[in-house]
Amino acid sequence: MAVERRPITDHPLGVDRRTMLRGAALAAGGALLGGAFGVSVASQASAAAIPKVYTRADWGARAPKANIALRAQGPTHIVVHHTATGNVADMSTSHAAALSRAIQRYHMDSNGWSDTGQQLTISRGGHIMEGRDKSLQAIREGGHVIGAHTANHNSHTIGIENEGTYSSATPPGALMSSLVSTCAWLCLVYRLDPQEAIVGHRDYNATNCPGDKLYSMLPKLRNDVGNRLREQLSHLSRHVGRELTLEELPTYPAVPTSERVATFYHGPAIGDLDTSF
Repeated sequence: MAVERRPITDHPLGVDRRTMLRGAALAAGGALLGGAFGVSVASQASAAAIPKVYTRADWGARAPKANIALRAQGPTHIVVHHTATGNVADMSTSHAAALSRAIQRYHMDSNGWSDTGQQLTISRGGHIMEGRDKSLQAIREGGHVIGAHTANHNSHTIGIENEGTYSSATPPGALMSSLVSTCAWLCLVYRLDPQEAIVGHRDYNATNCPGDKLYSMLPKLRNDVGNRLREQLSHLSRHVGRELTLEELPTYPAVPTSERVATFYHGPAIGDLDTSF
């Protein structure tokens, strides 16, 4: 088991920003349901930035083997993965749905898990799919569904699987655009600093995931998410009289010299500290 070198902090941006974002987070939850919250124009503007997410019903998910519990406490970090599958040319929604079904089938039937391990999946075509049961409900309520994607850190991390293998290949623009939108949405809902919260799987476990190329793009991803948040939250910055700053990059365990190659395998997913998978 790799030793974590990155501090786990609960909402590192401080009390002022936590308070400032509460209304926006509630509005985001309401917009996901299609509801109309009687909130400020600023909060409604933030809610309007929520990306399109296909539900489990949309892609034909199986029911989980066991009830999935919702936790009131949200995650502190967003873990970026790749699926370790082929870099296919099919960018359709139907392919994205088939990918989600294949991942769920592998996780449930081969790994013996209760359901899909990750909370969200993004296809190479940029289609965002709900993963583990009740993930969208948990995000909407500012809570957390414990997944099975990052060994010994599932209790405080939300996982995003990105379709493909990115050891040397560059992810498609559509995928990266959706990843930015997804991370900005999650940072808003959970009141997280992108520079602190967005990490790769290898930040916590000894694994090649999410691939050298995608991992090298995480600094730009953090900056892009920060820019997106600044666009959405510039009006809130004026209320506190200062620019919201985003900083700090992670360290990570050494990449293993050899790791088994198998479809859907992307490094350690559960560990001794994970009791719900």
